[in-house]
Amino acid sequence: MDDERELDPTASPWTAAPTAKERGAVQRSVGRLLDELAPERAPARSGRLAGTIERHRTPTGCVLQGPGAAVSVSWFADAASDAALGELRVIVWRGVVTRRGAAPPSQGAVVVRELTLRPVDRPADDCVWRAEDGTLYDTTALAERCLALLDEQIAGAGDVPA
Repeated sequence: MDDERELDPTASPWTAAPTAKERGAVQRSVGRLLDELAPERAPARSGRLAGTIERHRTPTGCVLQGPGAAVSVSWFADAASDAALGELRVIVWRGVVTRRGAAPPSQGAVVVRELTLRPVDRPADDCVWRAEDGTLYDTTALAERCLALLDEQIAGAGDVPA
């Protein structure tokens, strides 16, 4: 990657079409992130989200619903014209998020904060994600950041941008 693109976090990191191997690496990273946040199978041991946090999984995302706050994570493959592999959207909500097929809550949820992340140029086995502000996350760090955003919103501190 050249120095100019490293300084501009909004620039597309892809100089050529990604290979099938690179696409596979990104898809595996998305899967690992969703597995860390909302496993398809119940964890064998009690985890950090046990108790008051409900986990809801879809094929391309998840919703972590806490008391009065939620975080949704969604993967959009090939979503942006300047990102050959797509983007990951993390949204922090105040209130209860309506899920497909569920009765709507009495009051809808309100977006508090949004993060858009894209895979970094030529991902390795563990894809690295770049936020719009240039912050880099590996899959584990991004899962931890999502949980921290939910914790902040539940505690009432989520209205202040970090």
